[in-house]
Amino acid sequence: MNDLAETGNMKKHPMGLLLELSAGSRGLYLIACASLLAAIACNFLLPQLIRFLVDSVNGVPASKMPVVARIAGLAGLDSGFARGGGLTRAGLLVVAVACVGGAFNFAHRKALALGAEGLVKRLRDRLYSRIQRMPFEWHTSIQTGDIVQRCTSDVDIVRNFVFNQAIEIGRAVVLVTFAYGILFPMNFVMAAASFAFIPVVFFYSFIFLKKASSHFLAADEAEGQLLAIAQENFSGVRVVRAFGRERYEADRFAAQNAYFAELWMKLGSMLSSYWGAGDLLTGIQMLAICAAGTFQAVAGGITVGEFMVFLTYNSMIIWPVRGLGRVLSEAGKTLVSLGRLGEILDAPVETDPDDALETPISGDIEFDRVSFSYGDVPILKNVSFTVREGTTLGILGDTGSGKTTIAYLLCRLYDLREGDGAIRIGGVDIRGYKRAFLRENVGIVLQEPFLYSRTLAENVAGLSKSFSGEHIREAARISHVDAEIERFANAYDTIVGERGVTLSGGQKQRVAIARAVLRMTPIMIFDDSLSAVDTETDARIRAALRERVRGVTTVIISHRITTLSGADRVIVMENGEIAETGTPAELTERGGIYRRVLDLQQSVDDGLPAVGGR
Repeated sequence: MNDLAETGNMKKHPMGLLLELSAGSRGLYLIACASLLAAIACNFLLPQLIRFLVDSVNGVPASKMPVVARIAGLAGLDSGFARGGGLTRAGLLVVAVACVGGAFNFAHRKALALGAEGLVKRLRDRLYSRIQRMPFEWHTSIQTGDIVQRCTSDVDIVRNFVFNQAIEIGRAVVLVTFAYGILFPMNFVMAAASFAFIPVVFFYSFIFLKKASSHFLAADEAEGQLLAIAQENFSGVRVVRAFGRERYEADRFAAQNAYFAELWMKLGSMLSSYWGAGDLLTGIQMLAICAAGTFQAVAGGITVGEFMVFLTYNSMIIWPVRGLGRVLSEAGKTLVSLGRLGEILDAPVETDPDDALETPISGDIEFDRVSFSYGDVPILKNVSFTVREGTTLGILGDTGSGKTTIAYLLCRLYDLREGDGAIRIGGVDIRGYKRAFLRENVGIVLQEPFLYSRTLAENVAGLSKSFSGEHIREAARISHVDAEIERFANAYDTIVGERGVTLSGGQKQRVAIARAVLRMTPIMIFDDSLSAVDTETDARIRAALRERVRGVTTVIISHRITTLSGADRVIVMENGEIAETGTPAELTERGGIYRRVLDLQQSVDDGLPAVGGR
């Protein structure tokens, strides 16, 4: 059964991904391109009008460009326009063309901004939706800081490229094509002198892009590592303070920050070299044009107006071409970012077969010769047991013996590979159920529960708005956290710090238990979720739970024997295998692992030295 789906048969090229994301904004991009062409046309027309005016003042025949001559004629201008109101009309014509060009430029930027933001919104939505459907194993294999960095910095790089850089490439191509299409017919020598430098700049920019791309990738990855370190430190602030690790964490961050800064300094040196060489090329080009123009003017091969047009057009095209290296370097960064984002968008996600079940979940839970490994490390080895419907199973075992893995497998956070056994509920393989439906019916409370940075009421309700305040308080009373919540200044409206940092470990566990009780699923798993409360509170919570969850199939994982004493049956895990199984009374009488752990814990509770045992 294939439960993971790819986005396609093969990984998309980064630019292919960009084109796919632009699907909903292509109309806006067409408007932006058309407006850009119109704006460029106006920008090219202005120097020609000025040339026409300057040459007309000097008594030079009218422009050879039909479009310019036609516009001048419509404006009532001729070679004698300087007399009467001709000069005023000429000035107004230049202003009008400039205003039209400005209006088209505004339309271009507006349409481009709307298109770019639409593209980035779709990208963010796809990323977030994709991450929500990633397998649990994927989340455990990648750092949170790296995910955040990809979804923020990399997305911003894509937005900047789409909004600012991509259009500059098109602008440079159009400007070069239009300009030299006009300049070569005007004066071949000067146009050739100007154009000779363009291929050199293009080639130099391309070489720079190839060299810079790998450095941008290294810097991007280093930034992800830096964010990961910061995120770990902020999330684990209690542990850092409790163990006096502030200096160590500061040094670790400083070392990564120094490496990150070093990478960007190397990139800065590369960029400085590029811009320095570009300035030199630009200066040589301007010198060549001025020299050629001077010789042409002395020889009478060019008019003053034409010389002005050459200088104006050259300044118009030299900076887009000059900035091509910057644009291409941004393109290099964008390709790297798109590649990193594509790793998320192309990664396999959890899916369900078309015939997946959503029928009521009931019946016995059966683990049938289940084996499981994390990579090459075996965790469970041919484990078989049955939990009768409505009963409670207790699981005891050393750290790493496979207790929590049993809970994860039952929730399908991990899937069994073919040939590694089966897990059934009511005789139905759990792989036959829809994942979301199964998880809605299997409640789990973890030893380290996650709490939202919201109110206590919202945390108990799991952010759901379908539960009344009385239901929330009743669930809190069952988990014996209601009295403590009421002692807070704002009671259930108290805002919980990030990840519940303002609560004690026991309070967090009890809020999580209240959340599970409120959902009242047919199967409930408590994974060492009472480890942070005292034994007396533990006993009261278990008594209240037995009353409330009567008829619910329950799995309790714990290191504490007293927590497991009320279970109908207990299995003892050792090295991924079931070492013992039976009722608490049977295991106590048997004198095996369970009894030794019981004796050890009782001796500690009685204040006696713990001798022997496990």
